Amino acid sequence: MNVGVIAVQGDVSEHADAIRRAAATHGVDASVTEVRDAGIVPDCDVLLMPGGESTTISRLLREEGIDGEIRAHVAAGKPLLATCAGLIVAARDAKDDRVATLDVLDVSVDRNAFGRQADSFEAPLDVEGLDEPFPAVFIRAPVIDEVGEGVAVLAEWDGDPVAVKQGPVIATSFHPELTADSRIHDLAFFGQDHADPDAGDGEEARA
Repeated sequence: MNVGVIAVQGDVSEHADAIRRAAATHGVDASVTEVRDAGIVPDCDVLLMPGGESTTISRLLREEGIDGEIRAHVAAGKPLLATCAGLIVAARDAKDDRVATLDVLDVSVDRNAFGRQADSFEAPLDVEGLDEPFPAVFIRAPVIDEVGEGVAVLAEWDGDPVAVKQGPVIATSFHPELTADSRIHDLAFFGQDHADPDAGDGEEARA
């Protein structure tokens, strides 16, 4: 499995470790590449877009020409996991003109709705597709305040969606990579509705 981690900013190494752990449980060798330039994404079977600062991430994706490649990746049915600021960038509407969203996920978001860094918290979260609660870490997290018809809500906190799925895209308000629990990465890339990426040469994990 060729894995691309968008590495213009954010928790890059943590995501790389998480996808390697998830892949290992399925006997799959995950070759991870940090994506900072155009031309890498087309060779990736799956993508991760970490948290960070959404205005900076979106600007750098546009300047480096990576934004269009991510849209093409999703349009081809290849999985994308977007977390925290990655969710904001993936969304249809960030309610902030400074963020050039990718519009690969039909949601609108309220940036930093959970408060400042000092308001960060961890909570056991019931996530559709997981048997046990997930230890979700919320850091300056966005709230999903509008969900399109084609978007499935996988988890809520205080009545607000914090994990959603649309086609090959799974996005979370929280940081799943900041725990030793790799089940969100497993769900995004090895869920029941994904083909086995180790099924043969050229096979892709698809929604």
